[in-house]
Amino acid sequence: MVGGGVAGLGAALTLARSGHQVTLVERDETPLPATADEAFAWDRRGAPQVRHSHALLARLRNLLRDRHPDVLAALLDAGATELRFGDALPPTMVEFEREPGDEDLVMLACRRTTFEWVLRRAVLGQPGVTVRTGVAVEGFTASDADRAGGPPTVTGVRLAGDGAVTADLVVCATGRRSTLPGWTAAAGGRPVSEEVDDTGIVYFSRFYRLRDGFDLPDRNGAIGGDLGYLKYGVFLGDNRTFSITLATSTDDDVLRPMLDDGDVFEHVAALLTATVDYVDGRAEPITGVHKMAGLLNRRRRWVTDGVPALLGVHPVGDARLCTNPLYGRGCSTGFWDAQLLADAVTDHPDDPLAQSLTHDEATRRFIVPWYKAAVTQDAEARRVAAAIMAGQDPDGDPTDARTAMRGVLREGLVPALRTDAVVLRCFMRSLNLLSSPDALATDPEVGARIFAVWNDRANRPPEPVLGPPRHELLAALA
Repeated sequence: MVGGGVAGLGAALTLARSGHQVTLVERDETPLPATADEAFAWDRRGAPQVRHSHALLARLRNLLRDRHPDVLAALLDAGATELRFGDALPPTMVEFEREPGDEDLVMLACRRTTFEWVLRRAVLGQPGVTVRTGVAVEGFTASDADRAGGPPTVTGVRLAGDGAVTADLVVCATGRRSTLPGWTAAAGGRPVSEEVDDTGIVYFSRFYRLRDGFDLPDRNGAIGGDLGYLKYGVFLGDNRTFSITLATSTDDDVLRPMLDDGDVFEHVAALLTATVDYVDGRAEPITGVHKMAGLLNRRRRWVTDGVPALLGVHPVGDARLCTNPLYGRGCSTGFWDAQLLADAVTDHPDDPLAQSLTHDEATRRFIVPWYKAAVTQDAEARRVAAAIMAGQDPDGDPTDARTAMRGVLREGLVPALRTDAVVLRCFMRSLNLLSSPDALATDPEVGARIFAVWNDRANRPPEPVLGPPRHELLAALA
């Protein structure tokens, strides 16, 4: 197992519980701390995103509930909380009733480091598991024996300096910065083709802890917003912590360079509807402002024409497919992918080719649609941000069909989410990876309800303001 992040730990845990001997190698020197707060101080240079906001979606929570209930219990004992659908509804949602299936719509409020800490403890508690931290892997070892024209079979990994680990199966969970294609080529494998799409954003996160005697603001309203030029949100953590994330275009040469300053960050948060109450003095910052740039949507095709690049090695999580972290799907899809791999290995214990093909098919069926959705969403976001920075109407040509659809989303879907439980439930199931990315568009009842709200747009007050226009925000900062 190469990599001790969420995907690597998830694969290690599931494979160990299936009876496999597991050696996990993690480059960062991260000895296991005693508490969740000590884990927050981990030096994770190999995964800088751990200092940013994370959403642990219902898909992930349900995998823990169904497959690893002890881990879910440990997370709750460590201070994580469950956010249940229906517990914090807008005051305009007056006819809500719980339905069968709502018990699956439960997210977890937890810092990424706390989640990894609990997972690491669970992995270390499994018989036959060895975890080595502070050890870098430099590539695969492979055998040409009995290839018969096929790809080489990986026999283990080479460690930095001296040494190697031999294995019947290698899981590559080396994250979004993975050097998987280079390692594969060096081992004589087939080329690993990539699809890459720049997200066009850079984002900034800061963590806070509630002061003694203070509670969170009322969460029945918006917890985030999209102003076109700026996206923002509040993410609850464990043990009275939360984080605020601001994301702007990589091309915004005015606002972008300002946001990693703590005072500017606080000033901006105080100008935004959903974050102003969180920076009113009830909480104190426990980190500086962490910046994350160079964000890509990337899909690596490990299997081409029915043949994997190498036999005996399986990339999982961000090493295989990563999406814009702003959507909060990474931990959930990474852990999900690890479970899909473990299922493929269990179903084909002695057939590395079948393992690869089964895992690849499952990934394409369940996870690739979210990659495609992220690429589409990001393209639209880049277009809107560019128009705003150029002083143009981001809606574009009023006769264009896409402009009309944007109006339906803004004046139909958005208000329906505050008043219609059917629409909100469908939206939340998709958001939490429990249904397809296009669920809102393909459900005829939901579509009819959205259009009904849109048709009534002239009979209701304007939409709530989520924040100032860009020129007003920049003027306030000046």
